[in-house]
Amino acid sequence: MSDQPETSGPFRPELEVMPPQRQRRWTVLLRLLLLIPHFIVLWLVSIAAGVVVFIGWFAALFLGRLPDWISGFLTLFVGYQTRVAASNMLLVDRYPPFLISQPDYPVQVDIRPGELNRWAVFFRIILVIPAAIVSAVVAQGWCVLAFFIWLIVLVSGRNPRPIFDASAAALRYGYRTNAYLYLLTGAYPKKLFGDARAAENPPRQSPGTRPLVMSKGGQILLIVFIVLGAIGMITNGVVQSTNQHRYEYEYQYDYGR
Repeated sequence: MSDQPETSGPFRPELEVMPPQRQRRWTVLLRLLLLIPHFIVLWLVSIAAGVVVFIGWFAALFLGRLPDWISGFLTLFVGYQTRVAASNMLLVDRYPPFLISQPDYPVQVDIRPGELNRWAVFFRIILVIPAAIVSAVVAQGWCVLAFFIWLIVLVSGRNPRPIFDASAAALRYGYRTNAYLYLLTGAYPKKLFGDARAAENPPRQSPGTRPLVMSKGGQILLIVFIVLGAIGMITNGVVQSTNQHRYEYEYQYDYGR
């Protein structure tokens, strides 16, 4: 659901990720360790972002848009979050800058905050649920295969196009979902499987993700992400429910004794 019709609606956040020709194997091997400082900073900034978006929600209800200082900070946060995620997903080899992007960095976000529908702002937490579920399922599926993706990139020294496409699609949809959640756009997250209009004009192939022209292998792998993610989330839910019932039963049994 968008705040306005698609034909004249708000700008949908765009993401440009340029794939590296080669990746240094030592950075792939130690990627999680290298990103620990970013994970710490991102966690601290996310706390501030939660406070700021709460203030921005009230402001947007009255003003119909976010104040500039709020949209500026949240844009900074979502962009930083996306760059760290791109590095974590092995989409880029260069070490991400802290907080503020660099013009030549291979991951660039394009967010243009504007007017917001007040009703959509009021119900934003409810409206974002379907997109958040899709994003979580795809992310879960990527995590299931994360070790194999890491191993392939480590051995080959590059990110094969199908893996790049599927990972970039997951990243872009998550990025658009976050931008919508943080009131930076009224455009609802769409186009998980890439940009159809661009794909209708083969053999044109985008080297990056703007537009995101997915290979057939990338589309198939993305479907695998979705299937594995759904299975993983259902399994986790069943296990947690079983453990909860077992705990309640043991508690009642011990208390009854």
